[in-house]
Amino acid sequence: MSVHELHRAQVVNRSLDEVFDFFSRASNLERLTPSLMHFELLTPEPIEMRAGVLLEYRLRVHGVPMHWISRIDEWEVGSRFVDRQIKGPYKLWVHRHEFEAIPAGTLVRHQVSYELPFGLLGELGGLPLVRSDLTRIFDYRQKVIATLFE
Repeated sequence: MSVHELHRAQVVNRSLDEVFDFFSRASNLERLTPSLMHFELLTPEPIEMRAGVLLEYRLRVHGVPMHWISRIDEWEVGSRFVDRQIKGPYKLWVHRHEFEAIPAGTLVRHQVSYELPFGLLGELGGLPLVRSDLTRIFDYRQKVIATLFE
């Protein structure tokens, strides 16, 4: 079926090093995820972030418990990283995080490429709900980031 994309960009009034450091700590995923999802990082800390690292967590989506494993496919300190779902609810999930120093602080960009399971049935039945959920999750993340870095 189709690969869908979500794009977000946000200016954070802090240094590139500070912002990248925040995003590079897997434990901060819990802070960036709405509480109703009951996100829990299962990979023991400390986690040395680098290409090849696996991150395991569990969460709930609409009350349904899910086990998710992501792998860091790319890791460029101070610039970008890419995580890919290895196990989880999507047929494809690739999340690119990019960071750029700008005069106002740091520009943070997210690009999520995702494909739903179950072919046409998944597209017809799930795409509107998934788009709505992702919009809500990434809106929440932007608000949290704005609050944390005020």
